[in-house]
Amino acid sequence: MANRPSIAQDLLWRLEAVGFDALTALARIFPIDMVSDAGAWAFQRLGPLTSAHRTAETNLRIVFPQAPDAEIARLLRAQWAAAGRWAAEFPILDRIIADPSRVELVNGERLAQIARDSEPVVFISGHFSSFEIMPAAIIHAGVTCQVTYRATNNPYVDARIRKSRWRYGVRLFAPKGGDGARELLEALGRGESVALMNDQKFNGGVAAPLFGVTAHTAPGPSRLALRFGAALQPMSVQRKDKARFRVVVHEPIRLESTGDRTADIETGVGRVNAFIEERIRERPEEWFWVHKRWPNEIYKRR
Repeated sequence: MANRPSIAQDLLWRLEAVGFDALTALARIFPIDMVSDAGAWAFQRLGPLTSAHRTAETNLRIVFPQAPDAEIARLLRAQWAAAGRWAAEFPILDRIIADPSRVELVNGERLAQIARDSEPVVFISGHFSSFEIMPAAIIHAGVTCQVTYRATNNPYVDARIRKSRWRYGVRLFAPKGGDGARELLEALGRGESVALMNDQKFNGGVAAPLFGVTAHTAPGPSRLALRFGAALQPMSVQRKDKARFRVVVHEPIRLESTGDRTADIETGVGRVNAFIEERIRERPEEWFWVHKRWPNEIYKRR
């Protein structure tokens, strides 16, 4: 039986949920681009005052070790604007997705093929731009897909996040962890697809290079693809301008089963990290830089 939260903790969670509701209601009053601009404006001013600013700077210097200070400063400002737009747009994603002029789908025929052939795949991506648009594009293409998510600590806010996702059509969620793993296995066994984000630190994961530095990476997508003979299907989201986006369906990654499962998984993880690297180098302003992606020791030394 899960431990009940203290009265103080429960009260704090409820107050946070009220704040979430207030910001959501406010965002839904105004035009879409105005909401996006407001988020960028707020995060560019408040973000540098937080400890996450140092994390973002450390990450940028790992990825771009030769970049001059002026370029690092520019990228820091740009990534805060991108993070602010994402946060402000989340409560109105249903409005964004409902407007065909705001979401361009590149290589959509690949999604149509997956849906038509009932071909189970393992979708992979990273926290690029307004990444929540990606699962909506998958579902709207007619692909039956289990989409993983990381539940927030606050159960009241988590329920609201689920409800918000329902508004733009994403209804299938598999919580991460033991229960989630079983759900993903069962989904692939039924011929359904699954979708996972694969660009964040995973303690106990495969130690694989990311920008030349060891990064512990979740082996789950590669393990699932190998077990079911499914393709890894990369996708990414790009911001075109304000709250206008391009969803790109990339070429599938097909893993070879050599009989050495450990080596095969490591190869798969390496190819996933290579995909993530390519996307970050292409559009560095749009990645989620405030996450401690590399080992903790790196952040202590800097």
